[in-house]
Amino acid sequence: MAEVVWTRQAVEDLEEIRRFIARDSEHYAALVYRRLVESADRLELFPLSGRVVPEFGRESIREVIWGNYRIVYRVRGTLVEVLTVFHGSRLLRELPDD
Repeated sequence: MAEVVWTRQAVEDLEEIRRFIARDSEHYAALVYRRLVESADRLELFPLSGRVVPEFGRESIREVIWGNYRIVYRVRGTLVEVLTVFHGSRLLRELPDD
């Protein structure tokens, strides 16, 4: 079983997504927030279940897609670091600093 940890950047991304959606619907914002977290939580059991991020092509940098969002993470042995969460219409040009 892997340990899933969220970087500061990923937490800030998640909060920004929640705030943006909440401008129209607090209920939907909470739902999206919860579903994004749940999508990352499954990495505890299946850390390699996400696809390799196409922009990098490195086996250790993967992503889970939920709805319109990409949850990018790095696998380091039994540690899964959620690096960033962002809208899928954007390309990931560089990895956020740890």
